[in-house]
Amino acid sequence: MGHGIKALVFDVFGTLVDWRGSIVREGEAWGRAHGISVDWAAFADAWRGAYHPSMDRVRRGDRPWTKLDDLHRETLDRLLAEFGLAGLDEAEKDHWNRVWHRLTPWPDTVPGLLALKPRFALATLSNGNVALLLNMAKHAGMPFDTILSAELCGHYKPDPEVYRMAYGLLGLEPHEVLMTAAHNSDLVAASQEGLRTAFFPRPSEYGPAQVKDKQADHRFDFVATDLVDLARQLGAI
Repeated sequence: MGHGIKALVFDVFGTLVDWRGSIVREGEAWGRAHGISVDWAAFADAWRGAYHPSMDRVRRGDRPWTKLDDLHRETLDRLLAEFGLAGLDEAEKDHWNRVWHRLTPWPDTVPGLLALKPRFALATLSNGNVALLLNMAKHAGMPFDTILSAELCGHYKPDPEVYRMAYGLLGLEPHEVLMTAAHNSDLVAASQEGLRTAFFPRPSEYGPAQVKDKQADHRFDFVATDLVDLARQLGAI
């Protein structure tokens, strides 16, 4: 194909897995089993809403490196009280915090990865910690060749160190690595470090009221409708 790409690295939350729908579905099932009524969509949105602010405190140096599982747990402890779920025991809280390890992939995710795998090296490049990403990949059947995580360099995206780590650990030049995401800002940051970029939208990631990231707002190397379409553009199908 002449594009010179040897590896794809993927944003995960929202790009490959439906975090919002997964949390809502698990919450509704758990609520029915326990006779508890909660606005699970609001719960999921509030939990994810703390994602960037909590990581930004680490990125600014306001607190030492803290992995995402621990940041999620800090937010969960607060939300359980806010949503009237303060009576959970430690095992239940730990199980709930690990819902992020059990997220469901979008329908095109696994077929797209399987199509790409014979021709390219495939890796995560996520702010999730290694254990979270490994468990999620196994749960969802996502066939990565390796797990690359912000945890490995002690920085969170969009810090440049994360993108530099990716091509360095893969033993490749930046232009040989394709950063793949459904988020414009992630791709802009990757492109500034020399990585190639691929965008496809996930217009329901944030629910029916989603506004951002419904289309490519910048010029990226590839713009696709979904991961299978991207695989086709890359000559893997």
